[in-house]
Amino acid sequence: MSRLEKYLNVYAKSHQNPTNILIHKFCVPSIMFSVLGLLKAMPVPESWPLWLDWSFFAILGALIFYASFKNLKVFTMMVLFILPQALLLEYLRPRFFLLCLFIFIVAWIFQFIGHKIEGKKPSFFTDLFFLLIGPIWVMKSFLSPKI
Repeated sequence: MSRLEKYLNVYAKSHQNPTNILIHKFCVPSIMFSVLGLLKAMPVPESWPLWLDWSFFAILGALIFYASFKNLKVFTMMVLFILPQALLLEYLRPRFFLLCLFIFIVAWIFQFIGHKIEGKKPSFFTDLFFLLIGPIWVMKSFLSPKI
């Protein structure tokens, strides 16, 4: 079993309830979008080009993590998951900070409600990498049952 399969299996164990699954399908992408937006809103040195901000480094780190699975399908899927979010935030610049803060708070509230319904704590309490596994799990559920 690959490292990715192990992560996905552990993640799936705490995401069995249909309501929790539905909540995650909306909230995981919303949280990623809002985190990227909040990072994009953080001040950077004036000498940096407009496109280079803290969200760039978060995206780069996430893509390195996804590439570490050595699975082209997963990597491509995650690029296609992240790219539209980054482009939308670039389009919304600079009017997105409060929107992203609101989305972040509301999405996390719903995530914890989902886990309360599930009766299991979020996976990232045991390993922070599960914050990056959630988007793979969501995309897998939409696109392909077998990665």
